[in-house]
Amino acid sequence: MPPTLRDVRSEDLDTVLFLNESVVPAVNSLTPADLAWFARHAAYFRVAEDDRGVVAFLIGLRPGTDYGSLNYRWFCSHYDDFAYVDRVAVAERGRRAGLATLLYDDFAERMSADVDVMTCEVNLEPPNPGSLRFHERRGFRQVGSQATEGGTKVVALLECAL
Repeated sequence: MPPTLRDVRSEDLDTVLFLNESVVPAVNSLTPADLAWFARHAAYFRVAEDDRGVVAFLIGLRPGTDYGSLNYRWFCSHYDDFAYVDRVAVAERGRRAGLATLLYDDFAERMSADVDVMTCEVNLEPPNPGSLRFHERRGFRQVGSQATEGGTKVVALLECAL
């Protein structure tokens, strides 16, 4: 069965948490309470599901959300409006199958009627060259950078026109 996309459900959150934690430090670690918050507040929280269950997810936000991420707040202070990819994760069994592309395309399609730009960040330190290549192929360009977590992490702040 080819993967299908759908909105996250409460019964997916344990699997989503496991997926998230499996790709740290490419994304920040989350708690179950964090995921429940995203399920209530995210503008976009969808999963890709195959015949074995949830295999990937993407969480996206719009401006005006009470979210403490320094990277999200950077975009809030530099843009009037945007669609922000907070995180995406794909299970090992689904990698190189186009699931991140499927989720990004779906997010862009759902947001493009209301906003002209998609934003995100990618780690420069610790390096995440695969993610940088993925975003460059999608047309993202670097518009800034910042150090977080006491300087232990440096991110490239990216944008892409929708």
